[in-house]
Amino acid sequence: MLEESTHSAASDESAKLAARFSPDFVLGVATAAFQIEGAADQDGRGDSIWDEFCRHPGAIADASNGLTACDHYHQLDADLDLIQSLGVSAYRFSVSWPRVQPLGQGDWNVLGFAFYDRLIEGLVKRGIAAHLTLYHWDLPQALEEQGGWRNPHTVECFVAYATQIGQRYGSRLASLCTFNEPWVVATLGHESGIFAPGLKDRKAATQVSHHLLLAHGKALLALRALGVTTKLGIVLNQAPQYPATASLADQDKARLDDGTLVRWYMDALFKASYPRDVLDYLGDDVPQIAAQDMQIISQPLDFIGINYYTRGVAATAKEKFESPYELTDMGWEIYPQGLYDLLVRLNTDYNLPAVYITENGAAFPDRLINGQVDDPARIRYLALHLAAVADAIASGVNVRGYFVWSLMDNFEWASGYAKRFGIVYVDYASFKRTLKSSALWLRDFTAFHASSVSQQKRA
Repeated sequence: MLEESTHSAASDESAKLAARFSPDFVLGVATAAFQIEGAADQDGRGDSIWDEFCRHPGAIADASNGLTACDHYHQLDADLDLIQSLGVSAYRFSVSWPRVQPLGQGDWNVLGFAFYDRLIEGLVKRGIAAHLTLYHWDLPQALEEQGGWRNPHTVECFVAYATQIGQRYGSRLASLCTFNEPWVVATLGHESGIFAPGLKDRKAATQVSHHLLLAHGKALLALRALGVTTKLGIVLNQAPQYPATASLADQDKARLDDGTLVRWYMDALFKASYPRDVLDYLGDDVPQIAAQDMQIISQPLDFIGINYYTRGVAATAKEKFESPYELTDMGWEIYPQGLYDLLVRLNTDYNLPAVYITENGAAFPDRLINGQVDDPARIRYLALHLAAVADAIASGVNVRGYFVWSLMDNFEWASGYAKRFGIVYVDYASFKRTLKSSALWLRDFTAFHASSVSQQKRA
């Protein structure tokens, strides 16, 4: 009896939360090509920088790779049925550039395009809106061998790629995103070296960040010149930065960390400039910027995507900062207040277009027991962050949708398969999918939202 009353109370809370969102609010799930597709050596796909990075000893925690991943390439129809079963209205996915253009320039791969044709058509048939990301970190390795994002030639290659995707799929998409998390590509890939391509060169990293933003702006110009009418935007990883203490040193560090993570990208996109304090901090490592670059970068956006997982804490003391909050399996704080703070701050500082929370989720050490995966911590995480989104909307932020990261467990980059972010459990030996309790919760939540919409219409 206690279990039934507890479940009923939880359902009531979910129903109340779902009713806080407008009828047109988008609820979706998200993935990325390299993390789930597999079939890395099939049907003409070329190598990406992540294929090459996985070959470096010690680069991936469990020495794994994306060769088979979740086998989504072969499980496509079943996976689309799975998405439909959750009742979500949207699916965010990325195209593997080396699958459709193995060398990143030159010939296109018709078999690669055929896969994404099937994916998009499958979504349309199931009434699920397709939100396509052009670049989720998997640069063709052939372009990396010519300097990758350090080489301005890659900018032009990306624009040609974006144009080709726009021509083929633009009319069938709900949105098209140029880049996912350019900060990760630039900083983790080219400064700290813990992500592909594994460089440790701050000057290269800042130039890469500029080239990524320039490619974004040029791609938007090209797509609009082409007549593509789907919503165009970019996705940034964002986190508010809080000083660990009231010391001036921690406050200064928090300001600088905010500058390199948040303002560097937001100022460029919305103010056509880089923040002066960050330029001063970079010194000789500032990027080379041509006369019209900032105007090109700051093209009007139809939407901006925000990926949020945790807050940042700026600490200058030698002692390790001890968090007072619960941590995920990634060691990240669970801090939903940070999402609210971030959204309200961005809405104050910038003239924002429509906002989507394009990734939000958490890794936990999930276990399959008797055919089930119970993950109450993830349910709490999602509910708390959805409540933060609802609070931000009530405070005037134009948030139009929310995507759970991730649809399924997958290749978690440098962590390999050791970390599970999915609401669907994947057995990597058999590729069997099992809905976790969080997936069942999301299914109920989308149903509650649909019910509240129906009630509003009847009223």
